[in-house]
Amino acid sequence: MGRLAIGLSLAVSVLFIAALTLGPAQIGAFESLNALISGDAGPLTLVMREIRLPRAILAIMVGASLGLAGAAMQGYLRNPLAEPGLIGVSGSAALGAVISIQTGLAATVALGLPIMALSGALLGVVLVVTLAGPRGSSLTLILAGIAISALAAALTSLVLNLSPNPFAANEIVFWMMGSLADRSMTHVWIALPFMAVGWVMLATLGRGLDALTLGEDAAGAMGIGLSRLRLTLILGTASVVGAATAVAGAIGFVGLVVPHILRPFVGAQPSRLLWASALGGAIMVLAADIAVRLILPDRDLKLGVVTALVGAPLFLHLIYKTRRDLA
Repeated sequence: MGRLAIGLSLAVSVLFIAALTLGPAQIGAFESLNALISGDAGPLTLVMREIRLPRAILAIMVGASLGLAGAAMQGYLRNPLAEPGLIGVSGSAALGAVISIQTGLAATVALGLPIMALSGALLGVVLVVTLAGPRGSSLTLILAGIAISALAAALTSLVLNLSPNPFAANEIVFWMMGSLADRSMTHVWIALPFMAVGWVMLATLGRGLDALTLGEDAAGAMGIGLSRLRLTLILGTASVVGAATAVAGAIGFVGLVVPHILRPFVGAQPSRLLWASALGGAIMVLAADIAVRLILPDRDLKLGVVTALVGAPLFLHLIYKTRRDLA
């Protein structure tokens, strides 16, 4: 386990430095880092501190949030196909952002879009908790999440369908593809409190998730409060996924694929998979964001598109491998 932690941490560090120093502008890594640290008030310092640094930090925050939430969700539901968007938070956050764009709030208020996205996420989680009930089963939680996701997707489509402004509709479509471009430290400070609370809540689930591998009855006999565990899971996932969607848009497959890849390395133990998936998610989003800047720097390739193009085939391969091993 120590080697895995060191390897993942080292990969995050290397990719973080790469995210700071790589880009379409042909500037040396040493020169870039020197401008970031020394701060000579030149244009390179402005680029490093106002553009590349917040973008790299957000990549780590968003990736860690999605990876951690995915591992927690799969551990609770004991289903490797579970992912953070299952409880409808990402769809609700996206709906809030879409409404802010359509109404012009995002253009008139500097932080209108992330605030509306966070409000949508909060409303979504309230509806899920209300529908699932305080003592509902895992199946009830899944059904409630699917219902909220479907409703949010339908309302988002309705907004697009009725949009009289083609420019707003175009902006909505591109925002929903997910991106970290044009983000500032303001976005970091908006998302950080919500993500930090969510990280702490999800990190406390390790013992309960380990006990759940023996079944709900066995976990209850071991003193695990299942209702409290579920509520902590919902609130923690809502905090991290809602904040991630608010600042980066919809980025898929991270919370689904990363736990799959790392599960064999932690002995399929949910408590260990939590921190491993957080680091793995940060690696995936950092690598994807670097690829976005290097592959088509002048075409604004979206981060969510890259994660889907990488994650979907990889997930299909994992399904095929699992099916072959069971045969």
